[in-house]
Amino acid sequence: MIHIDGSHEEGGGQILRTALAHSALTGKPFMADRIRHLRPKPGLKNQHLTCIRALEQIANARATGAELGSAAVEFRPGKVTPGTFSIDIGTAGSISLLLQSVLLPCMFADDAIRLNLSGGTDTKWSIPLDYFSRLILPFFRGFGGIEIKKMRRGFYPRGRGVVDLFIVPRFHIYEYNYFADFILGLRSALPALRLTEKTELFRIQGVSAASQKLRKARVAERQIQKARATLSHLCPVDIEKEYGKSASDGSVITLWTVDKNQKAFIGGDALGERGKPAEKVGAEAAAKLLNVLNSDAVVDHHLADNLIPLLALVGGQMKTNKITGHIRSNIYVCQKFIDVNFNIDERKNEITAE
Repeated sequence: MIHIDGSHEEGGGQILRTALAHSALTGKPFMADRIRHLRPKPGLKNQHLTCIRALEQIANARATGAELGSAAVEFRPGKVTPGTFSIDIGTAGSISLLLQSVLLPCMFADDAIRLNLSGGTDTKWSIPLDYFSRLILPFFRGFGGIEIKKMRRGFYPRGRGVVDLFIVPRFHIYEYNYFADFILGLRSALPALRLTEKTELFRIQGVSAASQKLRKARVAERQIQKARATLSHLCPVDIEKEYGKSASDGSVITLWTVDKNQKAFIGGDALGERGKPAEKVGAEAAAKLLNVLNSDAVVDHHLADNLIPLLALVGGQMKTNKITGHIRSNIYVCQKFIDVNFNIDERKNEITAE
């Protein structure tokens, strides 16, 4: 059984989420201990338990030690089953963090999978849904079809957001007797990821969203105005506004760069909070984007973090703006499950997998 040290590097929940994804993908069981050891309140939280419960359904898995506050868990996956699965995280638990555990194994099932997910779409300490859909999902689409059929915002504290995701795998892992043969099949069919050459900035796009009750205060528009004023000297800036019903009031703005081929590699986002002016939210998202644009990075560190599992599957190289604990944790876990060698060039902030 594979052993995962939950205190490795940043010592947070990312290690467990990545381990769950790779265990369900490869069929290899694991035992993780010292889970979230470096956090103020160590052990499993509700959002981590939801990832485990979701894969118990989707991958016919069995878990022991999966309780609130538990510092150790054993996870034994079965076969990922096509079909429709409804998963309610509860309150504002992050849907994007849940997807870090369930999306990868779903991408290689025998047939289509539909995920009806409820929880938080735009919450602290997680990737906003617009970032996930506009920057991360396009890379996963190289492995199969992915379509968001429905989305409703869920802000802190009540959450109750909805994402209806439809996945049609292109490659089927269970057609192979050995995981190594599956990797060879993938690498013969798909090119390696090469994200080391910076492309010319063509346009900046984005979505500024707020709950319906904030329409009178023009929160979405004010976020847009400040972001546009900060970035418009670089290139055309096109940010959509959106208002919708939500269980809790809130706002978010997500920005991303677009090159001449309509590909997005760099993003920046910010969440609204009670007492935080909308202009400050827009400025914060723009500053994050500018920070990466002013470096020689091709992808921002959040995207690089989420692409590590794909890099492990097909190989390649990418250049980011900084090497984070999340990136190192993902590499640590990937190498536990997959026969792949990662190399980090600290001086260039380049990551290579082969």
